[in-house]
Order: sequence, then C-alpha cells, then structure tokens
Amino acid sequence: MKIVFFDVQEWEKDSFLGKFPEAILVKDSLIPENAGSYFDAEIVSTMTFSSVNKDALSKFANLRYIATRSTGFDHIDLDFAKSNNISVSNVPEYGSNTVAEHTFALILALTRKVYQAINQMKDFKFEHEKLTGVDINGKILGIIGLGKIGTNVLRIANSFGMKVLVFTKTQKPELKKEFSFEYVNLDELLRKSDIVTIHVPLNDDTHHLINKENILSFKKGSYLINTARGGIIETEAIILGLEKEILDGVGLDVLENEKELIEEISVLTSPAHSKSLRELMLDHVLINHPKVLVTPHNAFNSKEALERMTQTTIENIEGFIRGHPINLV
Repeated sequence: MKIVFFDVQEWEKDSFLGKFPEAILVKDSLIPENAGSYFDAEIVSTMTFSSVNKDALSKFANLRYIATRSTGFDHIDLDFAKSNNISVSNVPEYGSNTVAEHTFALILALTRKVYQAINQMKDFKFEHEKLTGVDINGKILGIIGLGKIGTNVLRIANSFGMKVLVFTKTQKPELKKEFSFEYVNLDELLRKSDIVTIHVPLNDDTHHLINKENILSFKKGSYLINTARGGIIETEAIILGLEKEILDGVGLDVLENEKELIEEISVLTSPAHSKSLRELMLDHVLINHPKVLVTPHNAFNSKEALERMTQTTIENIEGFIRGHPINLV
C-alpha cells in the first residue's frame, strides 16, 4: 500500500521508515492545494495542522485509511470519510503519566522553593531563611478531574504519603480499591486542600471553574496548579488570591489568554506558536510574580510520550494493513 506521512518532524523519520521503508515523508501539512500531488495514496497520516477536509480528501483516488498522530481529530472531515469508506484512527493516549509527572515537578518546585534556590546560587547569595519550604507528605492534595492524567496524579500523590480529595464528574468506585482518596464536592475540596491541581478539559462547564468568587474559599497559604487548559482558571482569580495572600504559590503550564490548542503536540509542529507564545509571555501579568511559576505548555513534552505517539500510529497502520484496524474513531 502507498503510505504518505504529512507534518513529519525529524524525530519521527527513522521510526516511520524503519517500519514502512517505501513510505513518502512530507514535511508540509496536508492541504487541498498539495493533496493532488499524492492522489494515489492509500493511507495518509497527519498531525492536527493538516486540513483533512472534503476538498483535500476528494483529491485522493484510492484513499482507504487516515491515521492521525494525535488524540484530537477535529481536523478530519469524518462525515466525508465515512461516506467514502475511509477509516480513521487516532492516538487515544500518549502522555497521561508525562503530564502527571510535570504536575509534581511544579508542586515540588513551589513547595521547596527550587527556582528561588537556583537563582540565589546564580547570584552567589546564600539566604537560607528565604528558602524554607514545606513538606508535601501528609498534606491534602485536591484533584479536580479523575481521568487518565488525574488518576496518575493520584497514584503519585499516594506514593508521597499525601491525603487526597477528588472532585470529578464521573466517580469510579473501583479506584477506591487501588488508591487512597475521598470523593468530595468542589467547595469542600477548595476549602480543605493544601494544594489544588486541575485535570479536566476546557468546555462550557469548566470555563472559569476557578473564579474570583470561589478563590476566596481556598485554604489560606495553599497552592494552585494548572497543567490542563488556561481558560479553566480566571486570571483575575489568581491575582486576587495572591493579593489577599490566600495562595502561597501558583504553578501554570497554560495561560488563560494563550490560544487554546486542539492538541499539545501542535506546539512542536507550529512555526507560529513559539512567536505568539513568546509575545504572550512578555505581556502576561503573572509571569514575573515571585510566587508564580510558569512553564510554556510543556507538560506533555517528553521523549517517551512522543515515542508512544509514534509507536501507536505505527500499530494503527499495521493493524489496518492486516485487516484488523484499531483505535478507530
């Protein structure tokens, strides 16, 4: 079968050619204007920046399968694909433990004042009285959202000896057999938690889930972590919490005014994103606050996570070729 990979990055090439030596690797995204150049492809694989719409798909004479190298598939016209007997697979999961680990990187950096300590050393200052942190063992961690990422955060929290409260849309009783935690409502979680960490998608129900009203319910001296989506927290709520000394630290991998990304992996493939994010960082009110630690939407970005994405895509394509497609959407 003729296979064409679009949106190809350097770190993917060896893996794809190792499994599909005759495949065509294209750096550019798939768009209607270049689709005709690969009209005889039977399998195509794209990232989220490709426009896999009716105009592009109609240029392919023999297309049977699309393997998107992403969890999201909003860039694909599924109705057109279905009506033309084109199967579509995605990568359901590749970085849940990766994001969970980054969550704890932020938690530990804040509670143990790691970045202040590093800055002191760079300035040849040794003021230990300014670097006194807090243990997280025995502290109460409030997890908002218990999907795959939230569950991995719960697992890590238990290993640190933390007490865990969970607010989530769908409760999973079976997890109580494996982990130590308690289901509570949002108000109770905010009131009792020493650290609150967010792991829900951004939608109408979760937009400004943390806001200027309920930030006042947070435990005095608590920490707030967000590695999900910026719009879940109202920026003014963070500023209010800091001004009133309710929050002792904030760790953010996402910002409210950052353009909400359909897929984290697009950060690595978008030439415009680094510029827009850099401009945003320069202007954002929280960046230089001494109690705020911001990372550039990087929680997903580990070597292993990218390898899982690539490997799952390869397995998806191999399954289709064998007549046993997997991860169909």
